[in-house]
Amino acid sequence: MSKRFYHIVNSAKPVLVDFYADWCIPCRLMPPILKEVKDQFKEHVRILKVNVDHYPEIAASCKVRNIPSIVVFKSGKIHWSGIGVQQVDDISIALKEFL
Repeated sequence: MSKRFYHIVNSAKPVLVDFYADWCIPCRLMPPILKEVKDQFKEHVRILKVNVDHYPEIAASCKVRNIPSIVVFKSGKIHWSGIGVQQVDDISIALKEFL
């Protein structure tokens, strides 16, 4: 996964990554929010979910210390991140800067 992850986030298209864990109750609030973001941006943004328990090395390399964390990559660089449950509007504003 890690090789594939870095290949995906190196894309010129913005990639939104949702770092979560199955046991994290606030993390369970993110899927409907991310669905709204996906519906709004369609093919202009790719959305990935990374379980920090399964891929701790990816979370560590992205400096994720709290979950849920939303991180926006473009061309392999972190351009925006939000800790905790993020609202659709906040994510949308961040993504519009990179389109």
